[in-house]
Amino acid sequence: MESTQAASNPVQQVMQVATGYIASSALHVAVALNVADHLAGGPKTAEDLATATDTQADGLYRILRLLASVGIFREVGPRRFGLTPTAEMLRSDVAGSIRGMALFLPDPMHFRVYANLMHSVRTGRPAVETTLGMPLFDYLAQHPDASKVFNDAMTALSAPVAGAAIDAYDFGRYPVIVDVAGGHGEVLMAILKACPGARGVLAEVGHVAEGARQRIASAGLSDRCQAVECDFFKAVPSGGDAYVMKHIIHDWDDTRASTILQNIGTAMGAKRGIVILLESVIPNGPEPDLGKFIDIEMLLLPGGRERTADEFKMLFDRSGFELTKIIPTKSPLSVVEAIRK
Repeated sequence: MESTQAASNPVQQVMQVATGYIASSALHVAVALNVADHLAGGPKTAEDLATATDTQADGLYRILRLLASVGIFREVGPRRFGLTPTAEMLRSDVAGSIRGMALFLPDPMHFRVYANLMHSVRTGRPAVETTLGMPLFDYLAQHPDASKVFNDAMTALSAPVAGAAIDAYDFGRYPVIVDVAGGHGEVLMAILKACPGARGVLAEVGHVAEGARQRIASAGLSDRCQAVECDFFKAVPSGGDAYVMKHIIHDWDDTRASTILQNIGTAMGAKRGIVILLESVIPNGPEPDLGKFIDIEMLLLPGGRERTADEFKMLFDRSGFELTKIIPTKSPLSVVEAIRK
């Protein structure tokens, strides 16, 4: 989002946008080096941090000086840095940490893909396919390190999104909640903790479901929640009263998104069940919105899109559902509810 000063100076505004990758690259380095963790006990000099992170002091100082200038860290004295409330959220040991997302979005893999942005604009095809030689989720399945970065990022985003959704929407009225492609289960576990009368089913691909089982057991929820293997393009588990998906439908174009929704409708059987999406809803006007950034991510990586309210309505209509509610939350995502026709 642009600053007031940049907005009043066209040259500065262009430069702010054009150099954005420099700040994000610096952020990735600081997070990968766990600088915020090293500062948890109080401010340190660049030299002390360089020793702790096995880096060169001058280069690290210049990275931290830039990040301090945009409010990530705080320069408390000459070459001496401390945490800000923003940097606290980059620590690995605090509730609500966004560290995983700060590692994922400026990851070098992302820069390789974004270098081919023009390919997606000209062809409409995900740049990830020409960059990595295969679709995104195939790549993640074959590269465990990249898959861990991705899953950690999704988990980091899930906690604040789940809390905001629970504050805005009554999940407690559904006895059985199925989380389709719910990663390691952060959203579903948060819902079940808030709704002790509910049971949950997490549906995921095999290697992700296995990781989810461990987290569910660690949370003490194995008696109310199970993780099952699922390919949502073929079928999803039956028996749910509500089917939840966080940032899943946006991964896919309308044809494939409709297939997922139709499979959910089939799984509902005779029930007039509910689908609950946690997604960005793009405003119709020109105002800044995080969803407009995520939309480009969808264009380049999985080939999906963020949607407006009208686009969600059309997607549900073609899939056998009726859009009933869109509820904004305190997070960037809204609760989008639809009922089976």
